[in-house]
Amino acid sequence: MAAKAVIRLTAAMTIFATSAMAQTNDPNLTQAEIDCLNRASAAGTDCAKDGDDGKDSGGKTPAKASTVSAVFLPALIVDLFPNPTLVTEAPIPPGNTAAPPTAPPSGLPAIPAAAPGGPIVAPTDLVATEPPRAVIGDFVPDEVLVTVNGDAGAVQQIAASFGLEIRSQRQSRLLGNTLVRFGIPDGRPVGVVLAQLAADGRTLRREANHVYSLQQAASIVNYAFERIALDAKEASGENVRVGVIDTGIDDSNPALSGVIAEQFDAMPDVPIKARDHGTSVDGLIAGTGAFKGMAPGARIYHARAFEGGKSTMDVILSALDWAAEQDVRIINMSFVGPKNDLLGIACRNARALGIVLVAAAGNNGPKAPYGYPAAFDGVIAVTATDAKDGLMPQANRGAYVFISAPGVEMVAPSGAGSDVVTGTSFAAAIVTGAVANLLHAAPDRSADWVEKALAATAKDLGPKGRDNDFGFGLLDTKAAEAAKD
Repeated sequence: MAAKAVIRLTAAMTIFATSAMAQTNDPNLTQAEIDCLNRASAAGTDCAKDGDDGKDSGGKTPAKASTVSAVFLPALIVDLFPNPTLVTEAPIPPGNTAAPPTAPPSGLPAIPAAAPGGPIVAPTDLVATEPPRAVIGDFVPDEVLVTVNGDAGAVQQIAASFGLEIRSQRQSRLLGNTLVRFGIPDGRPVGVVLAQLAADGRTLRREANHVYSLQQAASIVNYAFERIALDAKEASGENVRVGVIDTGIDDSNPALSGVIAEQFDAMPDVPIKARDHGTSVDGLIAGTGAFKGMAPGARIYHARAFEGGKSTMDVILSALDWAAEQDVRIINMSFVGPKNDLLGIACRNARALGIVLVAAAGNNGPKAPYGYPAAFDGVIAVTATDAKDGLMPQANRGAYVFISAPGVEMVAPSGAGSDVVTGTSFAAAIVTGAVANLLHAAPDRSADWVEKALAATAKDLGPKGRDNDFGFGLLDTKAAEAAKD
């Protein structure tokens, strides 16, 4: 069923392409209000600003927002934070199999759970305990993701009570609960359904099924070793386990010979057509032969979660869970999308397990909103620089940017053999390879140590100190290696 959802979404995005940065299926929002949501999301400010007359830069009043739900968004960005405690929802008291539904704050009665197979409640009869949400970002227009405190019977009851379809469900290690992908068969907006589901106390987290994009810019010798102070002759990530979430790969490429330990397909019903991006990322991390990666000898656990440059939140969460189960030390995430609390919890819990998380900051320009997972605390957000340490012009900017690494016009293996690649995706792969070197040299080093060492030893670029363009500066592997444990 996940594959069908992805295929539907791809078709929708092909038809309804737009340059908007924030999307919502709330038909009552004007384009000015959507633009305001973008500014508020990026700056953390209130939309109600003096002098905002709802007109665009040309003085024209924007038309009403389209009611089309599936749209094509530019990609986003990242941030960082240590948290030693796994985040889980409140436990159910002993003897109970499900928490009782919560009463709406207005005093209205909570929605009773319908018996399995019972009648479906008409959407107009449902009580919402919170206002409908304006869902920002690109998302599957007829699905929601929900973590449920309860068994399969509880999931069936929730579906019947709220007029939803169960499209998939599984126990998530990183989320600590059952993750259910519900379909909305009657056309209700996602924001409305999320508000209605809040009436049932068994639904712990409720999110849109956001869409994420790989971070490869449009397309020479690999200069990364020199720029990050890593001796190519001494570089090694031998036996360090690295998780990569990306496209499918061309494992027949000589650069990946003996590199891939295991593979997992998080979207098995979708045919693999694109292999370039994932092949380049894996090759930059641990490639062999003519395309030597930053950490030769590293063991890559590769999860295919993208096709056509796109994926959805449920697919990405499945790939993250698999990677965590492989006992990897690092996970490379060269993609960005909207903020999603389920992804935030998964990243936080992966970090609590001691996994170093590295993500692309994004390729959408200096005015783009923050992108995720890079902008979550505990994730190392990587921006891209060129051979002269200049910032890639289309790189995202913001306080979440943590470190810079080469990512402009580098030769890398691809599905066709080799290619010249540019983007924060590839800068993230360089950082992942450098971290694998640090962990190979001293396996006991923690994720917190890695983060602090990279920040303390980076070569300052741009304004003095950490800044929104380069973060702490250019990665310096040699200096990080010498940092005190």
